[in-house]
Amino acid sequence: MTSYTSDLLRVLDERGYIHQTTDAEGLDALAAKQIVPGYIGFDATAPSLHVGSLVQIMMLRRLQQTGHKPIVLMGGGTTHIGDPTGRDESRKMLSQDTIESNIQSIFSIFKQFLTFGDGPTDAVMVNNHDWLSQLGYIQLLQEVGTHFTINRMLTFDSVKLRLEREQPMTFLEFNYMILQGYDFRYLSQKMGMRLQMGGSDQWGNIVNGMELGRRMDGSQLFGLTTPLLTTAAGTKMGKTASGAIWLNPAQLPDYDYWQFWRNCDDRDVGRFLRLFTDLPLDEIARLESLEGADINEAKKILANEATSLCRGTEAAATAAATAQQTFEQGHIGGDLPQISAGADGIRILDALRDLGFVASNKEARRKLDEGAVKLNGDVVKDATLVIQPADQPITLSLGAKKHGLINR
Repeated sequence: MTSYTSDLLRVLDERGYIHQTTDAEGLDALAAKQIVPGYIGFDATAPSLHVGSLVQIMMLRRLQQTGHKPIVLMGGGTTHIGDPTGRDESRKMLSQDTIESNIQSIFSIFKQFLTFGDGPTDAVMVNNHDWLSQLGYIQLLQEVGTHFTINRMLTFDSVKLRLEREQPMTFLEFNYMILQGYDFRYLSQKMGMRLQMGGSDQWGNIVNGMELGRRMDGSQLFGLTTPLLTTAAGTKMGKTASGAIWLNPAQLPDYDYWQFWRNCDDRDVGRFLRLFTDLPLDEIARLESLEGADINEAKKILANEATSLCRGTEAAATAAATAQQTFEQGHIGGDLPQISAGADGIRILDALRDLGFVASNKEARRKLDEGAVKLNGDVVKDATLVIQPADQPITLSLGAKKHGLINR
């Protein structure tokens, strides 16, 4: 690890957040002597962010914890375009009302992790629709467009990879990097922003914004990215067979969120504890050194800590108690995901999907054929089965770790 003088870079380095920095020495010196306002942008394409965005949220939390000012930039304007990075097709166009509703829903997530207010290190949420919507097209071309070359833009991964795969990219999407760069320049002018952070896939866009600010205003700006986060098994963080791990409880029950962390790969425990909890590093070192069955205790601590940060301590305690009742005591935990059978019953394929255990009927049939599905503890293989309503809740299980209740 590099030896840093500022708490900001020291903490980010020790906990494994740093992948690239544009000028580590310069940023370190600045952070050691003054409050650094830093931001990360989030588009509002859904009512919730998912676990794949959590490392960025935690970066803003670390910024505030080390005495600096986090700015949450919501892309009310850029969501109308859609970030083409890592995509082979255009995003669905959303109405302004839908985008605004999504932003309000997402704000509830950030309030769990950050302290908002008017103080020098209090977090602030801003919306780039406020300034991008005021830009005239001719003005944008004259003031900003002259600082971008098509030659350079074609080298960006978000463009190059799409073209290499012979997938179409609209002119609308092609403009995304220009508007993202303009955001950095605007925030540096209006809010004294000095630092933009993001995932490693945003490196080119961040550098673009820095160069725009330097050319237009002579501003000294900094960029920092995090590593691409995958699990030890090689899967993308936040994506599971049954869907995304949403941060908002309206999109994913507390118990399922807790179970996501509890079921992580043994090899990921230490890294996840450093990235996604506030536990001291010496305690994390102790926990990740546990072996055999003892590592399960470390996973429970990870699940409790991560869920407490995102959903609150009460939600974490309830989820942990449900898990203990279900797995260790053999009882039915009241916080398990639940669905209704309805008056006419529910097909087992639909029940598996509605509980979030599988993503498709095809996957459900495969699990039934494998003998991985149980009703009240008995193996079921009949894909045509209709589960009838009963006076007592029926337990539907997939494997040893996924359990749900089917009520009347």
